[in-house]
Amino acid sequence: MAGLFDGLELGKRALNTHQLWLNTIGHNIANVNTPGYTRQRVNISTTPPQELPQGMVGTGVSADNIRHVRDLFLNRQYRNENKSLGQWTGQEKILSQIEALFTEPNAESLGDLLDKFWAGWSDLANNPESVGARTALKEQTNLLTSGFHRIYSNLQDLRKSVDDEIVLTVDNVNSLASEIALINQQIARTELGGQKANDLRDRRDYLIDQLSEFVDVNVAEQKNNTATVYIGSLAIVDGTTSFRIDTRKVGAGEVTSSEIVWEGTTMTIKNLNGQLKALVDARDQIVPQYLSKLDAMAQALITNVNTQHQKGIGLDGSIGLNFFDPRNFGAATISLNDTIANNVIKIAASKSGEVGDNVNALAIADLKNASVLMRNTASLSEFYNSLIGEIGVNTGKAKNLKENYELLVGQLDNARQSVQGVSLDEEMAQMIKYQHAFDAAARVITTMDQALETVIKGMGIVGR
Repeated sequence: MAGLFDGLELGKRALNTHQLWLNTIGHNIANVNTPGYTRQRVNISTTPPQELPQGMVGTGVSADNIRHVRDLFLNRQYRNENKSLGQWTGQEKILSQIEALFTEPNAESLGDLLDKFWAGWSDLANNPESVGARTALKEQTNLLTSGFHRIYSNLQDLRKSVDDEIVLTVDNVNSLASEIALINQQIARTELGGQKANDLRDRRDYLIDQLSEFVDVNVAEQKNNTATVYIGSLAIVDGTTSFRIDTRKVGAGEVTSSEIVWEGTTMTIKNLNGQLKALVDARDQIVPQYLSKLDAMAQALITNVNTQHQKGIGLDGSIGLNFFDPRNFGAATISLNDTIANNVIKIAASKSGEVGDNVNALAIADLKNASVLMRNTASLSEFYNSLIGEIGVNTGKAKNLKENYELLVGQLDNARQSVQGVSLDEEMAQMIKYQHAFDAAARVITTMDQALETVIKGMGIVGR
């Protein structure tokens, strides 16, 4: 038959178990605002019963382990959508910057300067001998070329800053990978004896969540409890080792870029996804695309105006002059011909050389509506307007997708938190529940102690 001392042991085990629960609840409450923390629960079970002639007598309870609550499916979903959020966030940020560079619709924007340039030719056509109209056209042309230079230069600066950001993001990825490998080592060592390193696992999952914002990651847990993290088919973290990625300069002169490779190799990383993909796309496709369109626009302007200007005659009888300097054939360098810049009477407004002849100036002014771009289907203004429209549409699309993914990632995070997050209401209810259980277990010990006292002090005293 189970003795009173067995009852004391039973009460002690119950006290220890409920105290462990109270400590765990306190740990949960303390970390309610800790990023990445998941609530922990104590797994308990009954201790083996004593076999007596009367039957099996229970011996109480004991704690088996402490585990954190985590939903693997929701975590995988969260990371899948988080990389898309990172990608569209990065793209929306860069496209908004590009949109701001064009400052449309505003005075002194490139579209406004182009309109004023054509208006300058119309004014000259109305007063072909006017030095004032010629000087105004020269000044307006200088403003237009400066507008091309400004936007082109700003786009190049943006491309360089995106390239610098790629290098910084690669450093962030390496830092996260290195920390994950270190935590892998700590987890493997801690769990060697069968215990669960819950807090370390939370920290590792939190770092992997962060990594998923930058690149596309897949995670596989190994038998030794370390996590292998893949980018594509190659591991960036394998057990306690992290493999660094690096950047190497490619290209020459002003058009250099940082290619992402595995450190110490020339093997490029493909299928990046996440914020890193947004940056690479912006640097290698989006910004170069707009630079190329600006070049096409400037080249069409130079070619068509020069061709028509060469057919005219200046006030001093000069012929065959280019209006723009043909050696500066692009948006970055477009400039007024020095000969004309130094002497505006050489502007060829006349076709015949007669006084009052404005035929050539009118012909150049008419180029405003001439279809000279996109296989002769669009004028310069139409081409520019389509460029601005395209930037607006792409920016709006990126903004909408970013907002959609923010909503989706937020919902997934809420779903995760409903499963694995700390609820203060629930923790308080649990605390009261286990506090009463602790009190009851203490009462069991008191009762057993009183029974023992009765046995020790009260029995066998009759007849003394």
